[in-house]
Amino acid sequence: MSPEPRPDSTLTLSDRLALERTRLANERTVLAYLRTGMALVVAGFSLINFFREHVYVWLGVCFVPVGVGTVLLGVGRFRAKRRRIREAMQRP
Repeated sequence: MSPEPRPDSTLTLSDRLALERTRLANERTVLAYLRTGMALVVAGFSLINFFREHVYVWLGVCFVPVGVGTVLLGVGRFRAKRRRIREAMQRP
């Protein structure tokens, strides 16, 4: 839930709409990070389970932490950007 700008805010309507577009773009971006990370984890487990050759197993073992790292990176960036957007919306 995003805080509403104060009524005495000096932000114009176009500024507030731009901040809202930025907030929505931030949400889309975190969803893309989550989707990519989950796909990497699923691909990693699939390679480990369906192929028994060492090359594919090691590739799968590498995909899983990369996928988890991608999710963590995306969530971290989302939270940092969300904080900056909230600060911009509350600026007098």
